[in-house]
Amino acid sequence: MFTKGQLIFALIFTIVFSLIIGYSYLKDYRLHKVYYKNSYVILIIFIVFISIIATYSSLFR
Repeated sequence: MFTKGQLIFALIFTIVFSLIIGYSYLKDYRLHKVYYKNSYVILIIFIVFISIIATYSSLFR
């Protein structure tokens, strides 16, 4: 499967990548509140739209 060195690299990469992503998110947290206000509404509309498409496709088989 994988060598010991590849597994160590994958583990270190995953940890460092997660820390960098977390730091970037925390640094931009205030901007997210300003520019992405009410973005959950778009998510809800998208889920409802996909649900309607799925319902119609199952009804007209």
